[in-house]
Amino acid sequence: MTQMQQNPEIGKSILANGITTNYHDIGSGFPVLLIHGSGPGVSAWANWRLTIPVLAAQRRVIAPDMVGFGFSERPAGIAYNMDTWVAQAVGLLDALKIEQADLVGNSFGGGLALALAIRHPKRVRRLVLMGAAGVHFPITPGLDAVWGYQPSIANMRKLLDIFAFDRTLMSDELAELRYRASIQPGFQEAFASMFPEPRQNGVDALASREEDIRALPHETLVIHGREDRVLPLSNSLTLADWITRAQLHVFGRCGHWTQIEHAARFTQLVGNFLDEADKLADAQAAR
Repeated sequence: MTQMQQNPEIGKSILANGITTNYHDIGSGFPVLLIHGSGPGVSAWANWRLTIPVLAAQRRVIAPDMVGFGFSERPAGIAYNMDTWVAQAVGLLDALKIEQADLVGNSFGGGLALALAIRHPKRVRRLVLMGAAGVHFPITPGLDAVWGYQPSIANMRKLLDIFAFDRTLMSDELAELRYRASIQPGFQEAFASMFPEPRQNGVDALASREEDIRALPHETLVIHGREDRVLPLSNSLTLADWITRAQLHVFGRCGHWTQIEHAARFTQLVGNFLDEADKLADAQAAR
């Protein structure tokens, strides 16, 4: 049995801006890059496992583990910051010879997707920001608990209850699974170093400038769970206000994990949004 068969979180491996990056590359068509959040023990597969197969039915889905997370390399002495993460994401597109992709960013990944679109606007076709960081806000108790996680099954269970509106989705089995993911060699050491106290600094470091966000030319879909206790709904209201070509969708009875709590609705919404761009491109090519 191969390592991939043993653990679905491990996909392909490629060098992205000098970082050996674990990533999933499934389907064909116009590429969409999925960028995960920053929870303990997170990986691209854990974050997007319900989203990848649905979107991959019509497009090429690429989901990397950002450096410091999942099964990508953790180089000694690396600076875990926006410059590093954006350079890795662009390096991945370069390594895969992808000139332009749609971006879907969740939470931390939303802040990263926003920064990538600002710094490299021509590399992005459409932008989806879900429960996104990327603007300044007073850190929530929920996010402070996530970034301050100390490994134990009990603490992981508490975090899962913070993430989800529907607590029945968060089983003891899932808590144990995610706890074990969080204590794999090197995982907690890297995670603990990323967002030290005072953790408000971590919020601010993920934020882009208002004038840069307002200047974004991309069609953007902003998504949020109304009961999100990790990233406030006000973030998405702000992004929808500042981004000229933005539309906003708020899911009621939903916490921070829209793509898991409302998986079918989420993938349909994102799929329809990206389909619009495909149809526009086809119409332009036919002229």
